[in-house]
Amino acid sequence: MKIFYIILSFFIISSCSFNQVVKHHGVHFLEEKQKSLKVNESNKNDITKLLGIPSTTSKFDNDLWIYIERKQTQSKLRNLGKMKIFKNDVLVIELDNYGILKKKEFYNIEDMENIKIAEGTTGSAFKKNSFIYDFMSSMRQKVNDPLGVRAKKRKEISQR
Repeated sequence: MKIFYIILSFFIISSCSFNQVVKHHGVHFLEEKQKSLKVNESNKNDITKLLGIPSTTSKFDNDLWIYIERKQTQSKLRNLGKMKIFKNDVLVIELDNYGILKKKEFYNIEDMENIKIAEGTTGSAFKKNSFIYDFMSSMRQKVNDPLGVRAKKRKEISQR
């Protein structure tokens, strides 16, 4: 019976891996690839051939492309295996009307830690339980159904 437990524990221990598991998202080797892009020389075709389609484009300006590279790994055992980001790179590319690279900005994880984010929030003007909200809701209901026909139909359907 001892031999069975020894063999079982051997299989369990041998299946464990001491290599780090890395989850990769985005463009591989973004930092090295972006160095080959030249401002006022590279065009859309060069960029898509080198980096592929952008991770996202600007919603306000169609000529702003954003590429992302992110690598995560599991942290030490004391943190219960939570994922830890060890590489987080972003490349922002601006193109002119002719599709020529106008400007590029590269941010790594250290650059992003220095970016200040505003912590202010905007509150809503109408709260659910306010007098104005209740009044406007009742007025909307009366405008949509002035004779109360819909309410009567719902009541008849529920009684069936």
